[in-house]
Amino acid sequence: MNEIATIGRIHHVNVVNLVGYCAHGSKRALIYDFMPNGSLEQYIFNRDKTISLSWDTKFEIAVGVARGIEYLHRGCDVQILHFDIKPHNILLDDDFIPKISDFGLAKFFSTDKTTVTMTAARGTIGYVAPELISRSIGRSLTRLMFIVSGCC
Repeated sequence: MNEIATIGRIHHVNVVNLVGYCAHGSKRALIYDFMPNGSLEQYIFNRDKTISLSWDTKFEIAVGVARGIEYLHRGCDVQILHFDIKPHNILLDDDFIPKISDFGLAKFFSTDKTTVTMTAARGTIGYVAPELISRSIGRSLTRLMFIVSGCC
């Protein structure tokens, strides 16, 4: 139900459109717009190379995903942190426009919050941000960014 509430309030070209849902006993289903090109996963992890994307298409997909994430973080009336961005959760419409899906791990935060405190890493292993696993990585990267930009 949290995922339904999350997706239901989002309207962006790079986020899936929830058409409906079903909750019957222990069974749950979300119904999105049909995405004829499936998920990005089948193009990235295609071992037999029968399906490939041009570099221009790959670039447009990357930019579309970034725009969707930016909308979730800054464009909504609340900040939405997805916590599970991975190729499997990026659906592609008939024009290969990417749509972020699967908001099962998403969290809402007030737009006036600039820092989010987390007690545990969330998301799929292998796609979790390294700074969530090792607290020293985030501090080191922030310090390095300040040094490189000449701030400190």
